[in-house]
Amino acid sequence: MDENHAVNPTRDALHRIATHVVARARFAVTEKFGLRATPGGFGTPAFGEAVEVVRVSGAVLVRERGGRADARLLDGATLADLAAFVAVDLDGPFSAGSDTPPMGDRDERLVVDTAEVVRLGDWWHLGWQVMDAVSVDRSAAAVQLWPEHFDAGTAVAVGEGENDRCNLGASPGDGFSDEPYLYVGPWSDERPGDAAYWNAPFGAVRTRRELLAASDPREAGIEFVLEGLDRFR
Repeated sequence: MDENHAVNPTRDALHRIATHVVARARFAVTEKFGLRATPGGFGTPAFGEAVEVVRVSGAVLVRERGGRADARLLDGATLADLAAFVAVDLDGPFSAGSDTPPMGDRDERLVVDTAEVVRLGDWWHLGWQVMDAVSVDRSAAAVQLWPEHFDAGTAVAVGEGENDRCNLGASPGDGFSDEPYLYVGPWSDERPGDAAYWNAPFGAVRTRRELLAASDPREAGIEFVLEGLDRFR
């Protein structure tokens, strides 16, 4: 949730790739930039007449188009290299929100650790499963991986009012916590029930380490989120 990212070269490189390569590719055709968790990483839904998909999978950037899939290694590539590979114009105007990460040096060679890419992909996938499970009958927005903060997130209703909603998401880590975490973030200042649950300035969090220590991380994540949502009943 915090806009200030902690130091993690792979995560920071992926954030720039997600925003200025992958999301831009979709935006140029559809004017939409929401992404999805995909096997071993993240990517776009299919878009355009060519039914194109641009995605990061482990060590590579993949472009699927017209029944053909091509790949480009991430580690050691530059942002300019990757943009050219998927036909993205880095000079075109683009914003994913007020906290859109800067493009940085487009000719700097990127440091990308494949194992970390897969770990983050697995984390977003787990978060997606949790959010899908708790969103039933809660007037939920579609879960998307937003390039602005690099969170997979949605918003659900916790009351009848227009602003009676709560953000749910899976962050890859940021200035608030270097470790990835699941969060419950009410739109209002209300923090009902035991104050110990609300352990973050924006709501409540459970870290990846805490969830993966459970016998069933998915169920532990669901239990954590439902505990927060049920406090608004």
